[in-house]
Amino acid sequence: MATITASNVNNKFNFGGVPYGNLSAVGPFNLTTDASGVFTASNDATAVVQNDVVRLGVLKAGMKLYDYLSYISDAFTANVTAKVGFAYVDGVDSTAVPQDDDFFATALAMDSAVTARKTTATKPVTLPKDAYLILTIAGADCAAVGVQDIYVLAEMGGQP
Repeated sequence: MATITASNVNNKFNFGGVPYGNLSAVGPFNLTTDASGVFTASNDATAVVQNDVVRLGVLKAGMKLYDYLSYISDAFTANVTAKVGFAYVDGVDSTAVPQDDDFFATALAMDSAVTARKTTATKPVTLPKDAYLILTIAGADCAAVGVQDIYVLAEMGGQP
């Protein structure tokens, strides 16, 4: 039986000059809808409906995205699902790291109280520029009170 050693075995866990590491939980990014399905902390007074893209906050350039946590503490309308991902603030895609509307989740069920983790098989990416954390609503229109808080787990690498 052979013993095989990775060529970079001694430098796999460097912390980039930060003594206790630089992995952070960024958030919360909150989505709360009222009894009519309106996102209460937004620039729109109409209900969130299927195919709407909801921008919850900005993920800074240089962040290496690993995972996310979604806490739905008050269920949304029956059959509401969402894709969770990112889109660049400037609206221009990147060939190195294409924007991805389902980087974290493809069909997150939002119609019951639940805690969810990343469900897609995407490898970690480092954002080359600022990006919105986005939800794309599907399944049904929002028509009830709902509360969701999202935390993004990322390595804070600084501006690339």
